[in-house]
Amino acid sequence: QVQLVESGAGLVQAGGSLRLSCATSGRTLSTYGMGWFRQAPGKEREFVAGISWTGSSTNYSDSVKGRFTISRDNAKNTVYLQMNSLKPEDTAGYYCAATYKSRWKAATRPSEYDYWGQGTQVTVSS
Repeated sequence: QVQLVESGAGLVQAGGSLRLSCATSGRTLSTYGMGWFRQAPGKEREFVAGISWTGSSTNYSDSVKGRFTISRDNAKNTVYLQMNSLKPEDTAGYYCAATYKSRWKAATRPSEYDYWGQGTQVTVSS
């Protein structure tokens, strides 16, 4: 079992930046592909960014490409989502996820992920 804990959320003005972190205890993340998803009230959960277990492959949704960066530090068992140029439409609960079965790629579909964090709220004011 992999337990994921997100941190770094908060309230920020449009144009600002935040960095989310996703960490685990007890199990190493180095053999898992990782992803970030988000869900706004009344909307479905959507893919934001993914990274393969080696870090050699990344993927982003069109809505965040060029503004968000996913990275990982396997020595610290942590995955990051750097969010720049934030917009009010980025407001959502952000969820970290881990995949073993699809670890070799930057998976984009929720069904490809095995473990999920509890989520953390990001609010961007206009």
